[in-house]
Amino acid sequence: MIGKVKVSRQALWLPIGALAFYAAIKLLQFGGMISKYWQLVLDQGLIMVIGALGLSIIYGFTGQFSLGHAAFYGLGAYTAGALDKLYGQGNPAFFLLSLLAGTLLAGIVAMLIGLPVLRLRSDYLGIATLGFGIIIKVGLDNSNKLIPMLGGATGMSGTPQLAKFDLIFLLTFICIILVRNFIFSTYGRACTSIREDEIAADVMGINTTRYKSMAFILGCSLAGLAGGIYAHRYPFLHPSNFDFLKSFDFLLIVVLGGLGSMTGTIITAIAWVFLLEGLRFVLGQSFIDWRGVIYALILIVTIILRPQGIFGGKELSILVPKLPLKAPGKEQQTYAGPGS
Repeated sequence: MIGKVKVSRQALWLPIGALAFYAAIKLLQFGGMISKYWQLVLDQGLIMVIGALGLSIIYGFTGQFSLGHAAFYGLGAYTAGALDKLYGQGNPAFFLLSLLAGTLLAGIVAMLIGLPVLRLRSDYLGIATLGFGIIIKVGLDNSNKLIPMLGGATGMSGTPQLAKFDLIFLLTFICIILVRNFIFSTYGRACTSIREDEIAADVMGINTTRYKSMAFILGCSLAGLAGGIYAHRYPFLHPSNFDFLKSFDFLLIVVLGGLGSMTGTIITAIAWVFLLEGLRFVLGQSFIDWRGVIYALILIVTIILRPQGIFGGKELSILVPKLPLKAPGKEQQTYAGPGS
């Protein structure tokens, strides 16, 4: 006999909130209150949420300082875009396969890069990942010498634009659920303990190498997925869209939102995209020249006024799953595996 599955009220609040947000956007669309331009901006905000959640796993929850996140974003974009342009040509099934390919390639490259790089810590890890990001940028600039279709420094166009708001929203929601479940699982707790004190975590029996690699691969795979969606939402890809400044975009979102806060990352990612577009609208072409100064000023002001970030590691209750009660007389197992 199959028992009844009980669903707590708290578990329903997240999908209810997501549906309410989706319904509000659709109503604004039907009412003509959101132009096509601002719809593109909103879609970009959701794409940034996926990519920023990936870096939040790596840096916000595991404490691995990475400055090469845009490289995996670019790998996912060019892989998914090129495959769909060459073979898919508007086929929805192949579109999903191209997204999967971009995600898998980013994850595989992250695994290969992570084996030697994750042995480093703090600033050294950041410098190594920054170097990898520059390598990918230079590779994309000269990619036409191996694969002419990629366009090299002139960029690539012609990818079928199949990623619309409905699909982007669905994929974003799935990624939020995935990241939430990971963070509040045994694996996520192990990653958080590494962030707090890696030596103590190792002494307590946590395989720090395994969990750092797991977090890095998962976070970079999400960046690859975000890049694949980006390639199918914006018709032109250029290597400059994935340089080290784009990595700073992701880093600023995670830091400003608050390290170890999914809520901060999600809200800040959307707000950051709208802020940049607002500044671009006000400053025009000069925004590109002043972008680095604007980034630095925002970061300095935030660190002075709110060093812990906007949300300071706190979460909205709808993003915190209700933990099951332990049975009487039984202890919950907390062993996380052998030490590295």
